[in-house]
Amino acid sequence: MHLMRTIIMRRSAVALLGAGLLALSACGAGTGAGEGGASGASDAGGAAEAAPASDRTEVGALTPRIVLAHDGGVTTLDSSDGSVLDETAIEGYVRLNPAGDGRHIAVSASDAITMYDTGLLAQGHGDHFHYYVQDPALTDLSVAAPMPGHVVPHGDRTALFADGTGAITLIDPTSLADGELGILETTATENPHHGVAVPLAEGGLLTTQGTEDARSTVQVLDADGNVTAQTEDCPGVHGEAAAQPTESGDVISLGCENGAVIYRDGEFHKIAIDGDYQRSGNQKGHPDSPIVLADLKVEAEPEGGLERPTEIALIDTRDATQQIVDLGSPYWFRSLDRGPNGEALVLTYDGELNILDPETGEILHEVAVTEEWEEGENWQEPGPMLAVADGTAFVVDPAAKILRMVDVATGEIYREIDLPVVPHEIQVATGTASGEYEVSPGADDSGGTEDHEAHDHGASDEGGAEDGHGSHDH
Repeated sequence: MHLMRTIIMRRSAVALLGAGLLALSACGAGTGAGEGGASGASDAGGAAEAAPASDRTEVGALTPRIVLAHDGGVTTLDSSDGSVLDETAIEGYVRLNPAGDGRHIAVSASDAITMYDTGLLAQGHGDHFHYYVQDPALTDLSVAAPMPGHVVPHGDRTALFADGTGAITLIDPTSLADGELGILETTATENPHHGVAVPLAEGGLLTTQGTEDARSTVQVLDADGNVTAQTEDCPGVHGEAAAQPTESGDVISLGCENGAVIYRDGEFHKIAIDGDYQRSGNQKGHPDSPIVLADLKVEAEPEGGLERPTEIALIDTRDATQQIVDLGSPYWFRSLDRGPNGEALVLTYDGELNILDPETGEILHEVAVTEEWEEGENWQEPGPMLAVADGTAFVVDPAAKILRMVDVATGEIYREIDLPVVPHEIQVATGTASGEYEVSPGADDSGGTEDHEAHDHGASDEGGAEDGHGSHDH
């Protein structure tokens, strides 16, 4: 097999800082409307310092915070009552991805990826934790990224990909709480392209190779930059998801135009498909499930330029097979997510949130969450979407400007929030990426009108679906 030239690993904690730390916060500043004081961004060297203790408020538990991207910037809400905690103005089209620590959100805009602090803090103290809240704020922690692309947290690292240059920046997300980017390594693909990189647990890196015109190669590199596995059988490679690892290490699924490809046990395994074309460019994984949820498109040249699939794929990474489930109604790339126990969630045009058992494909719950809708011609347009965190599916109906919270375990809608903006993207932060301490769903201030004890909030779902850049197929 012909091996592509190994990309050069350049260990540098400062290479991008000199040229790439763009103060995106100059485009707008937080209003300071939330609990506690300002986050206290440093104006020295482009690094936001951790807020001093006096700027924090200690609380008994953390309530998830909802971050919405919309025309004009980013707005953050308290999930317990919908109150606005911050409004930050940002120019241009804004995209959101988890940064990997459960607290910060990676904001892509203006040829940069900048960290947004949601203001949720958890500090270990012996055998227990203390919880603090402070005002959300856009920080000065920024990486130059012409045409900012996928942001993928995996293991203890997060990869930032710039489509315009092919640059890959690997950071330690735990450094963000200390006001540092924590750049571990910078590298680049051979040519700029719409690509993706996934940090591997053993210290290596999975990355795509290609050009602006075509991409079909996926490589795995060890910690020294040597190619240890490669496939060239993934035309149009797009979207990735991490599944339950094996004893040998990480399991990563990637979307191609001729069936997905899976990296497992040090090798690539191809999914067999019927026909010549099948694209699963949007995928969602779960760390405790060997099954990956993916979209399923079968028209190479759809009429009108937009395919509206009704079928999804449940990819079994154990044997490189897939189960196809017809939901009877179309969906789009913002329709997919995973529940706390690996449940497959799909939001369809008929207004239903479908919650499926990923092993059997059985629909466990069908929840009416929006009116009937249809995907717009432009993928940037607002449309119904969801994010899962803390056992809850946060479902946005932008036409009605309503967000509904659904208990994934029971399929019950337990709270509705009126939205102050019309969002096109959503991320929900819980304060922890690992779920090693308990997170509160947010008690009703009236003292018990909303009984929400049905589901287990002991773990955050953040990081279960590592498909930065929205893993969109546009």
